[in-house]
Amino acid sequence: MSEVVATATLTAKDFATDQEVRWCPGCGDYSILAQVQKVMPTLDIPKENFAIISGIGCSSRFPYYMNTFGMHSIHGRATAIASGLKAARPDLSVWIISGDGDSLS
Repeated sequence: MSEVVATATLTAKDFATDQEVRWCPGCGDYSILAQVQKVMPTLDIPKENFAIISGIGCSSRFPYYMNTFGMHSIHGRATAIASGLKAARPDLSVWIISGDGDSLS
């Protein structure tokens, strides 16, 4: 007989940290953060299986504001680092956040 294990339903608050968000008033990054925190619980992926990789700049503070695994990388290298992480850990849901200055460097 198999045992059924109930898992708690995640919400957007489960993906938020206690860190003060420090973006300029009116910045679009606030909306992006709120929407990512809203969408992640709907993906049915355990919170510990998310990793957010960022580069440099204001948008790249994103991992600090998410209650997931994350890494602040070097200028222009978020994609390369995220690709390496996904290759090493294909079980993870790896996300990249980057601004125009970082992406175009």
